[in-house]
Amino acid sequence: MEFEKELKVTTTNIPGLLVLDLPVHGDNRGWFKENWQKAKMTALGLPEDFEPVQNNISFNAKRGVTRGIHAEPWDKFISLATGEIFGAWVDLRPGDSFGQVFTTRLDPSRAIFVPRGVGNSFQALEDGTAYTYLVNAHWSLEMKKTYTFVNLADPELNIQWPIPLEESERSAADLHHPMLRDAKPMEPKRTLVTGANGQLGRAIRAYVEAHGLKGFEFTDIDEFDFSDPAAYAQIDWSLYGTIINAGAYTAVDKAETPDGRAAAWKANAEGPALLAQMAQRHHLTLVHVSSDYVFDGTTEMHREDEPFAPLGVYGQSKAAGDIAVATADKHYILRSSWVIGDGHNFVRTMMALSDRVADGDDALDEVTVVDDQLGRLTFTDDMAKAIFFLLDTDAPYGTYNLTGSGDAVSWAQIAKEVFAETNGNGDHVRPISTAQYFANAKTPVSPRPTNSALDLAKIETAGYETTDWRTSLHDYVRAAKA
Repeated sequence: MEFEKELKVTTTNIPGLLVLDLPVHGDNRGWFKENWQKAKMTALGLPEDFEPVQNNISFNAKRGVTRGIHAEPWDKFISLATGEIFGAWVDLRPGDSFGQVFTTRLDPSRAIFVPRGVGNSFQALEDGTAYTYLVNAHWSLEMKKTYTFVNLADPELNIQWPIPLEESERSAADLHHPMLRDAKPMEPKRTLVTGANGQLGRAIRAYVEAHGLKGFEFTDIDEFDFSDPAAYAQIDWSLYGTIINAGAYTAVDKAETPDGRAAAWKANAEGPALLAQMAQRHHLTLVHVSSDYVFDGTTEMHREDEPFAPLGVYGQSKAAGDIAVATADKHYILRSSWVIGDGHNFVRTMMALSDRVADGDDALDEVTVVDDQLGRLTFTDDMAKAIFFLLDTDAPYGTYNLTGSGDAVSWAQIAKEVFAETNGNGDHVRPISTAQYFANAKTPVSPRPTNSALDLAKIETAGYETTDWRTSLHDYVRAAKA
């Protein structure tokens, strides 16, 4: 064995598969090496979030023992304590590199980092070869269900085994693995979507189904209450890569009541804090949806870095949730305003009132709508699209504003457009002030931001094309009427 003087990391033709030359220090007694050194290795390109939880050893008594090709749902750091192997790795992840092959020899002076979904195999070239590997997830029956395999002898792979396979020692299972053309690609890590029955949750589900995406699990509070610490034990988080939190308490005025205040803080602050803890512990990406209510509305156009200044309980609880989510290294906070989707919302209410006016409802000749709050609509279809844009493009983590583009207008102006689009009766909308609208309210009323428009420069600079809210509104109304 030739002793290396310095640690080196070399890339391969398989993305993420890295070969390491390890410094080995020898003398008359034998040799010593640092087999795994996180700080030095991550500085040279190994993933910073690779944190081993288990060390396995495969002892191979005889030269010619051959194992594989197996792809498991975890990353591996492979090295040798004694002996030598010929290793072959096959990319079994879906994508352009599927089926790519890399081969090399390993001895105690060389190691390899194998990312999740890359099939691993080796042939022992010496008696008594001790093959050791670190993994960053524990084995479980649920994990085993995600394994995928390919046959060692597949001619399409064209692996040049030093010892002919017919002379090697293989397991019965390895003899019967499928050829590459029949191999099942490794499924991506799962994505958990909370708040699945809300407007945004339904839009995310529609996006997933329309694009044929795999590995998504949709839950609501009756299945997984993310504000309950005890609920987290029921999930094997090592199977997941992303959490999209579409759940929230959104009853702005009820949040001002004693029961509502507790519910808002539980769902909007405590729940996201627990999700952030889990995301940080398991290196998950956490996507969280925020609100313009974290600001007081004194600024006409709100940037992502504007200091929080919430006016009411709802806004305070959402601001607390944002602060908690930001403690996770891998997070996206998508801030929205005036959300419209599949479900009960302002636009559908205005459409129903427009129909009543058009039908000659004697009790309803006009509708009063506030005209001193300014903002832009956010459609959940756009929000879902933006979420997947951030995830798919590996955009820098952080907070992004996302609403429809276009000018900021009042609720009254939006109501007029809805009435006009629905029945051509926009002149039946009468603007009034917020103070007038709530003058006779018999229950607590939350203060509203005067200005809710969000600056979209950051997400547009990242490459996302926003849609004018008027275009989305007209499409929404036409679709609802149809």
